[in-house]
Amino acid sequence: MRFDIVTIFPDFFAGPLDYGIVRRARESGLIEVGVHDLRQFTRDRHRTVDDRPFGGGEGMVLKPEPLFEAVESLTGQSAGDASVNTPQLSGEGLRIVLLSASGKLFRQSTARDLAACDRVILLCGRYEGVDERVAEHLATAEISVGDFVLTGGELPAALIMDAVTRLLPGALGNEASSLHESFTASESSVAEASNGPEAMSAGRVCGPTLANSAPNPRNLAMLDWPHYTRPAEFRGWAVPDVLLSGNHDEIRRWRERMALEKTRRNRPDLLI
Repeated sequence: MRFDIVTIFPDFFAGPLDYGIVRRARESGLIEVGVHDLRQFTRDRHRTVDDRPFGGGEGMVLKPEPLFEAVESLTGQSAGDASVNTPQLSGEGLRIVLLSASGKLFRQSTARDLAACDRVILLCGRYEGVDERVAEHLATAEISVGDFVLTGGELPAALIMDAVTRLLPGALGNEASSLHESFTASESSVAEASNGPEAMSAGRVCGPTLANSAPNPRNLAMLDWPHYTRPAEFRGWAVPDVLLSGNHDEIRRWRERMALEKTRRNRPDLLI
């Protein structure tokens, strides 16, 4: 199995890759790991990977171009554009995972699904977020490791790689070990009692909601709204007109609506 990690801090992984089960799996040839500097896939002299969000707001947003270029370079395939009716880039056994606080919650069942793949590409988010076109048209999954906010996707990437590697045949000294761990048996029974895994409660967010404390009359814990940055049009996928309008009331209402829609899609348990 192969992991590819795309990050702006490649040196971060010198530690996680050199210890424990992951190190032994690498040394035995059970897994291969490639760590790729996102800045290598930029084309300007400043190697810019982020920009300010359309519609205003704090922080910076990772641009779509370097992430698309990175994945296309690694896979040797085109992710297409809006003018070409191509399927989302995902070959047999390939998963492209965007690590994001707005993703679906990572569970043991997610680890099992990824362990059945031949290759997993992990895209490490950073700054205020990632241009939404990456989640919509490049990634095959958007994953969060919990109801909290980290400064980037590097720690989640290391966590996911560890959780997946230990499920591979030959990774553990005792192959029966992974059959009797937390979440292995209990997760399915809890999900069944709750009418499916999407209904499983993962607790509640303390303090501000994940939607950047946007006005929220129902006091719900919601995911962040979609972010977009330059270019305003990328491969035919345009930034929503409302974010270019300069109408702050319309932008606020759009963000509230999109945050609610994304929460319903990725984390409906937060709305219970």
